[in-house]
Amino acid sequence: MADFDTANLIYLVVLGCAVMMWFFAANRNSMGRTLQQAAVWGLIFIGVIAAVGLWDDIRRTVAPMQSVSSSDGRIELPRAADGHYYLQASVNGAPVRFVVDTGASDIVLSRADAIAVGLHPDGLNFTGFANTANGVVRTAPVRLDSFDVDGLRDSGLRAVVNEGELDDSLLGMRYLQRFSTMQIADGKLVLER
Repeated sequence: MADFDTANLIYLVVLGCAVMMWFFAANRNSMGRTLQQAAVWGLIFIGVIAAVGLWDDIRRTVAPMQSVSSSDGRIELPRAADGHYYLQASVNGAPVRFVVDTGASDIVLSRADAIAVGLHPDGLNFTGFANTANGVVRTAPVRLDSFDVDGLRDSGLRAVVNEGELDDSLLGMRYLQRFSTMQIADGKLVLER
C-alpha cells in the first residue's frame, strides 16, 4: 500500500472507532437493544456484500441467457417470463433481439432493427404482403450479409422488413429450418445442426 493509502486507512479506522464510541456512550442505558440493532445492521451489510459478489450467479438464475456451442452447432434458449423464446444475434454487425416464431415463414425485421443493421426502409421496395395477427402488412425482401449467433454464422440469408408496427423482430421457419433438430424441454428451446 502507498503511504497515502495507509494514512487514509488509519484515518478511517480512528474515525470509525470515534463514531462507535460515541454511539455506545449515547446508548449506554439500553446496551442490549443497541447491540441487537448493531448486529442487524452488520448482517444487512454482509448480505449486501454477498449479493454484490454473487450477482452474476443470481442474474443467470433469475434471467437465464442463451448459450451457444458453435462447435456442435447447438443453441439453447431459455423460456422468458412471458413464455416466449428470444434469440440474440448479430446481424450485419449490429445486435438484434429476435422472438422465435414457428408461425412466421421468414426472418422478419422491424423497421427499427432494419435501420440498426444498415437497411433503410425508405429505400426498400415494399412489394410483398404478410398475413399477421393485426391484419395484412407490406414487406420488403432483403438479404442479410451476416447473421451471427455467438460464433454460429450464416451469410446471405433472405429476410423481409415489416412496414407495420413490430416490437421485436421475428425469427421464423426460414432460419429454423437450418437446424436438423428443434426441441422444447425443461423450459428451453434447443436447436441443433
